[in-house]
Amino acid sequence: MNKERKLDGPEIESTKREDEMGDIKKEKENILEKAGKEYYSGGEDELKKERYNSAVVLYFKALISFGDLFLLKKLGKSPSSHAERFRLTQKKFPEVYDILDKDFPFYQDSYNKIMSKELAEVIRDDAKTVAEKAEIKV
Repeated sequence: MNKERKLDGPEIESTKREDEMGDIKKEKENILEKAGKEYYSGGEDELKKERYNSAVVLYFKALISFGDLFLLKKLGKSPSSHAERFRLTQKKFPEVYDILDKDFPFYQDSYNKIMSKELAEVIRDDAKTVAEKAEIKV
């Protein structure tokens, strides 16, 4: 005779919390993917209009969204600051860190320097690389 074991109060609550945490993680994944794709698409529009500073900013934001999504999928959490993002990627995913470390100064420079088409294309390609790591097609 095969009896099913009934869950008691604490086990039910634990299961509910796990389900809620999974739902929250999935929602955050959806938000990061949607935002990343929106930034990437906006970068494409700005690149076509020859607005390279805007393209650099939007491609970098896409890169960050895809990077955070990658971290969320791999580690179960995403960073809340640039400092935490750099620390996590440097320690656990150096190939992603190298991209972020290389591109971040250009993002910062975009506020007070003129960006080139070539630079915008490099950051676009880096955003695409990180999107692929996060299993996202752009």
